[in-house]
Amino acid sequence: MTKQKGETMPIKWSVLKVGEAMDMAEEFVNQAEEPLEQAKIVATEARKIANLPQHLDQRLICLIGDIEQVDYVKEAIKSIRNSLPWSARGGTKEC
Repeated sequence: MTKQKGETMPIKWSVLKVGEAMDMAEEFVNQAEEPLEQAKIVATEARKIANLPQHLDQRLICLIGDIEQVDYVKEAIKSIRNSLPWSARGGTKEC
């Protein structure tokens, strides 16, 4: 069966389930945000320890950078939501 111009293909997977999964993922990320911020503060303070070897300072810098990646996780969730067929989400482009 070929698709005719202007014809939409039926969705064979659950848009609702994907949306619900992203809601759950977002909630977990939101719950983790405050503890991650605290971990970032601790790692930043650890960099101030006197006579800290350079290789440990570099690892702390990497840890701080990794903690800051939470914004990328939020953007990934938003991107997945925006990729869902909007007509199957109730006719609006907002999730």
